[in-house]
Amino acid sequence: MTDTDRPSPSSGSRPGPRLAAAWSSLGGDPDLLARVTTVERSGALPARLPVRETARACVGACALAAAELGARRAGPARRGRPPGPGVPAVRVDDGAVAAAFVSERHLLVDGRAPVSFAPLSRFWRTADGWVRTHANYPHHRARLLAALGTSDDPEAVAAALAGRPAAEVEETVYAAGGLAVALRTPAAWAAHAQAAAVARRPLVERGRLDSAPARVLVPVDRDPLLPAAGLRVLDLTRVVAGPVATRTLALLGADVLRLDPPGLPELPDQHTDTGFGKRSALLDLPAGRDTFEELLAAADVVVTGYRPGALDRLGLGAEALAERRPGVVVAQLSAWGAYGPWAGRRGFDSLVQAATGIAVSEGSAGRPGVLPAQALDHGTGYLLAAAVLRALTEQADEGGSRFVRLALARTAAWLLEGAAPTRAPGDDRTAAAPGPASASASAPGADVGAGGSADYWLAETDSALGRLRYARSPVSFTDGPRDWARPPGPWGTDPARWGA
Repeated sequence: MTDTDRPSPSSGSRPGPRLAAAWSSLGGDPDLLARVTTVERSGALPARLPVRETARACVGACALAAAELGARRAGPARRGRPPGPGVPAVRVDDGAVAAAFVSERHLLVDGRAPVSFAPLSRFWRTADGWVRTHANYPHHRARLLAALGTSDDPEAVAAALAGRPAAEVEETVYAAGGLAVALRTPAAWAAHAQAAAVARRPLVERGRLDSAPARVLVPVDRDPLLPAAGLRVLDLTRVVAGPVATRTLALLGADVLRLDPPGLPELPDQHTDTGFGKRSALLDLPAGRDTFEELLAAADVVVTGYRPGALDRLGLGAEALAERRPGVVVAQLSAWGAYGPWAGRRGFDSLVQAATGIAVSEGSAGRPGVLPAQALDHGTGYLLAAAVLRALTEQADEGGSRFVRLALARTAAWLLEGAAPTRAPGDDRTAAAPGPASASASAPGADVGAGGSADYWLAETDSALGRLRYARSPVSFTDGPRDWARPPGPWGTDPARWGA
């Protein structure tokens, strides 16, 4: 496709308040916001909430953090070198952002489109409202059915849920290790103890763990400019948000090694979509501890996406990692946040949308709605990558091992800021129960911007998995990379060691 095929945008503009807020939470120099130009497309990511503006801000902050680090590495490698006007110009195009935020729907593997959501992952009516379930993984599906005491027939599940209060379903399924949350209005969520715990935290939590020496940044060239070149990233994440962050770091030149436990397979298409630029290996952390310690000893960044506390028991908390690997950047991601009564709970984008009131805000009087993309996952993923990049930049000036921490629920709170109160779905009890359309995580049309097509932002490549069609990264700055250096491979087939 040529530039003449590119959808026509509105005129370029300067970044808005959401990008300024994201950049501030990352600790960025506000003067650098002048390096960002946005290309607005009114049809991208249509929603009642400011999804398009929030997605643009997350990607813009990531691209600016990459440009900032790249400017330091492309010039003389000396401590405290100010970025100033040398920071490459950043361009954030709503069309590219919209395509990337629904990358899982653009993916084709030898012409086959993946199925994103399983039949039992959807909204269901209860005796007093709605619940949202997540059963994409076989073990979560089994736990849900065990908690409800029913077969996997959707009609049987609907009958089992129809006679129970939503809050009771939420607690019963959680106790069984499954995933279900009651639909709440924004006001009901704001009154919840977990919402209060999350609200007390910044959008991006950042901190210094020790007094390790300042990081020495090896110079890089600009053909292309790869801000993360030579850096080694241990990827201990799953599903979408964490893998989006590490996929972005891989785009920017990092050697990303994803590690998964052998007994917990990833969904193949999901792994393909988020696996660009990375290698994927299997490692039982308790049994393969020596191997992990060897990897950690040479790692610059460790990104974790498991429940808070789950890795701490294995000595993989931020403080413990920094003690064994001074100078490391530890990036932590969770669904509900690291504090409060729900800190230890599993969660996914769709569940956070339901619990926090987003599904109410996007719904009608008769039924809950959804965002036009898994925007909490993708947005938080780009913010997580941005936080890692900014931590690396700060290390060049100040030293110290660093931690950064984000949560889908905190991103949800940011999205909801300023939203008008909305009546809860379910007030109209005559509305039909959700069908297949509402079982999806996203609404139709999210990939269509002004101009009517997302094709400009898609690409194709051959891989060990077959011919792939995929969405290109929306992270764009002058002299920056345009695509990943390698396609994804099959899950868990690479050796658990760093590249040459």
